[in-house]
This record gives sequence, structure tokens and C-alpha cells, in this order.
Amino acid sequence: MKFDHVQGSIVAMVTPLLEDGSVNFPVLTELLERQIREGTDAILTLGTTGEYSTMTHEEDASVVAHTIKVVNGRVPVIVGSGSNCTATQMEKSVEYQDAGADALLLSAPYYNKANPEGMYRHFAETADKVRIPCLLYNVPGRTGCSIPVSVVEKLSKHPNIAGIKEASGDMSYVMKIARFVGPDFALYSGNDDITVPILSVGGSGVISVYANVMPGMCHQIVEDYLQGRQAQALANHLKYLELMNDLFLEVNPIPVKTAMGMLGLCESHMRLPLCGMGEANAAKLRASLQKAGLL
Repeated sequence: MKFDHVQGSIVAMVTPLLEDGSVNFPVLTELLERQIREGTDAILTLGTTGEYSTMTHEEDASVVAHTIKVVNGRVPVIVGSGSNCTATQMEKSVEYQDAGADALLLSAPYYNKANPEGMYRHFAETADKVRIPCLLYNVPGRTGCSIPVSVVEKLSKHPNIAGIKEASGDMSYVMKIARFVGPDFALYSGNDDITVPILSVGGSGVISVYANVMPGMCHQIVEDYLQGRQAQALANHLKYLELMNDLFLEVNPIPVKTAMGMLGLCESHMRLPLCGMGEANAAKLRASLQKAGLL
């Protein structure tokens, strides 16, 4: 399916694991079918929530192939192909494009960071290498660096860069890059708790952790806002805000996997250095799920 300025809820999929740490492909199928059944507008695989940083390249490729096969063109599939090595990012991007991905998510170069010119080339040369649209991913809490506003402005004019997932939580930064939004460059919230504020400045939707737990509601909030039912969107956003926040009581994806285990959607197994949630935080998360009517 062609990625054409998707609007709505894009789920940042978890990767379900078996107790031995291997990927649970039957459960992944069930989770993907649930997302599509409940109205999710696009699927992101191999994002932060998908634990790609502890998976081998072969595992990454197998998850991508399985996801594309199961989704079968019903909604767009976006694949995280980011790396702090531009050459590796380019290699993975071409591979996932050839596997059938509809778009790519490219992260800022973590650890080694880069100056503005290096940052620009990291994204632009990857986008030059592929034929499918690329989304920038600004998540300084993970990468240790933010994409400079001037670099976003320059990249927004690149014919193969279709938007940005903005996950800094900094609304001042959001406002600055919102000036570049247009028919060929979309803005997506990367933080569930500020989805409605980002929609209010021209955002097209959210790339969501919360959608793993409540895909139908996440879709509904964005659809209501974009269809002019802003009051209803805000009401639901505020209603479930506590749950959205509690899915980040510990580093993502520990809480969302714990929640999905509590809901019987998948086992909450993770790979080190991620491990089980602390008891106090798990109790708070369970209370939020109960308050949301899920338990």
C-alpha cells in the first residue's frame, strides 16, 4: 500500500517474545490482526517499542517480512531502519524497501550525534538511496541529540522525506517545526500525552505506544479531532491521559509489555537490559488499566 500522508493512529508495535527470547510469530499475527480490526491507520514495526535494539539483523528482517505478509496491503507498513551508522541505515533501508515496506522511519544518529551538516546528510543520503517515503525521528531522550530546526526545514523540502515523528515532548520545538508542515511534509506526535496539542498545530496523527493497549480509542481520538469533533477528541484524550502517562512509568516498552501481559494479549517477556517492571509501578499501572475499564 502506498504511504501517502497517512492521517490517524499509527501503532508502534511491540514485538512479542517467547520465554527463551525468540520472537513469538503466532502472537505477532494476532496482535497485527487486532490492530487492523480496531481501525489502526498504519503499522510501525522495529521502532523503539519493538525492541529492535536487542534483535539481530536476521530477526529484524524476519519480523519485517512477517508483518508485511500478515498486513497484506490493508494498511501501510512503516519500518524503522535507523542506525547511528549512515551506511548501515542505508543498507537496511534498501533491504526493507525491497521486502515491501511502504515507508521508513529514520532516527537521529544516537551516541555519535553529528553536527548539523552531518545530521542533514545522514537523513538526506538515505532518502536519496530509496524510492519509498522516509520519516524523520526526533527522540533526543533516546539519541542524546535533537535534529536542529534548520535541518528539519531543509529536509522538509527533500522530495523523499514525507514527515517527522516528533518525540521530544518540547512544544516550543514542535511549534517551530510546525511551520514546515504542508502537503508533502507531515508532523506526527511521538508522545501519546500531547497528541491533541500537536494535532492543534497541524499534526496529522500519532505514532503511538498507547495504541498497543487501546487501538480503537487511539484511532478515535485522532479521527474525531481531524473530522472537526475537537471537544470529543479532547474529552477522550483527557479521560485516558493517566493510562497514557503510566505506560511510561519506566522506560518504554517495559510498561506497555507489562500491560499487555496483564490484559492477556501477549506474554511480557523482554530482552536484557530490559526486564520486569518494579512492583510499585506495576501496581499503579494495573490500577490505571482498571480505571480505563480494561481489567
